[in-house]
Amino acid sequence: MIDLTIHPETLARNIAIARENKVVIPTFAHMLHPEQAPQPILDRLSQVGLWDVDPVNLFRITWKNQPVPKGGLFNAAPNYIELPPALTGVPARILCLVGKWFPTGCHKVGASFGCLAPRLVTGQFDAASQKAVWPSTGNYCRGGAFNSRLLGVHGVAILPAGMSQERFDWLASIDAEVVKTPGCESNVKEIFDKTNELSRDPSCMIFNQFAEMGNHLWHYKVTGAAVAEAFEAAKGPGDRLAGACFTSGSAGTIGCGDYLKEVYPTMKLAVGEAVQCPTILNNGFGDHRVEGIGDKHVPWIHNVKNTDMVIDVDDNDAMALLRLFNEPAGQEVLREAGMEEDAIARLSLLGISGIANVLCCIKMAKYYELTEHDVVCTVLTDSADMYRSRLAELTDQLGPYDAKAATVDYTLHLMGLKTDCMAELNYYDRKRVHNLKYYTWVEQQGKTSQELNDLWYGTEWADVHAQADALDELICAFNEESGVLKTL
Repeated sequence: MIDLTIHPETLARNIAIARENKVVIPTFAHMLHPEQAPQPILDRLSQVGLWDVDPVNLFRITWKNQPVPKGGLFNAAPNYIELPPALTGVPARILCLVGKWFPTGCHKVGASFGCLAPRLVTGQFDAASQKAVWPSTGNYCRGGAFNSRLLGVHGVAILPAGMSQERFDWLASIDAEVVKTPGCESNVKEIFDKTNELSRDPSCMIFNQFAEMGNHLWHYKVTGAAVAEAFEAAKGPGDRLAGACFTSGSAGTIGCGDYLKEVYPTMKLAVGEAVQCPTILNNGFGDHRVEGIGDKHVPWIHNVKNTDMVIDVDDNDAMALLRLFNEPAGQEVLREAGMEEDAIARLSLLGISGIANVLCCIKMAKYYELTEHDVVCTVLTDSADMYRSRLAELTDQLGPYDAKAATVDYTLHLMGLKTDCMAELNYYDRKRVHNLKYYTWVEQQGKTSQELNDLWYGTEWADVHAQADALDELICAFNEESGVLKTL
């Protein structure tokens, strides 16, 4: 469970810093119903840019932001798009929550909040003397660095040196401290090694997204409800939520599946990964180019017992579709395939991991022979804005993108998707995957075998889910003591 033990002296210092920096902390209830934010907060938001380093943007950690760069408030329903059959090649309806309209342009800002807030409002983290360290394969550390700045905390971003240049440029733009580790998005062990080194420094507190139950809780409570709301808003007569698919980075986002299975118990929940690094599917290893998903381990916070299927996608498919969706020649091929202009324009909302999520949805739809009354949901973690440098690299490697290349990509990497490299998980398949946690978390990261067994046999997941209300009470008490809201 999340430790909610109060440390009074440190808490008092955190409250003083919040008062000095004019910080009001949103509750989980605010993230679910952002329109219920206090009126002074709403008034300030109407004057603030979506990515501005302003504490009021903590109240934009929600799926319901109006999709405008400045001054927007909130929609009644979450931001989502539906992908047409002309694109997916399947009759099933595929709904995608849009991450671009979070501060930082990625929903990971919510996951990092879910990790930082409990320790801040209990005083377990000392904002006056400690650095917040954010180990990540890219977007989580950006969210952590952003939230750190908003809360008056010194943030340290740890990410692989091989990530896209846009990530490093963005971190530099907010003066974040950056630590580069060797390798690419699948080199999570190297991130953990640096994290363990820094953890020996008492001035550093590690917020390890792969192990922090606050990450799981945020997605269970906020993303889960958002997916359900999007489905309810989009469904027609006779439609059912057939499934949801999420690639496993930290396994935070797939935590929303715990909520969805409570509401829609017949749905299938799938975890995705790159076939170049088939850890869950085949106990495998390797490197891949789907930025934002980390491999060669099973995250501590992945509730494997609740996962019905593993779907591996080829990173060649994801990279080809990044070009198809964003290059003029590719968009022309999509027009000829019958896509409407507004649907083509929305494809820039898909970053590489979002494309991988969609590929998982298509493979699930083909595997289960889903119909037009079946809905499969996923999230678009970030957008193509974070990968313009990758498009330039692909042009350098492969040459200019023309109609012939676009036709090949549409036919081979989209319409030609097969139901290979995927598997339904029975009870003992899931237990096998769960047991892989031992090698990372018990042998390397200090967890115990008893803790590992508790995740499988105990009530840990339900106990964490039940903590959201208690955390909201602590946040409200923190805000009341700081008195900031009364001064706005």
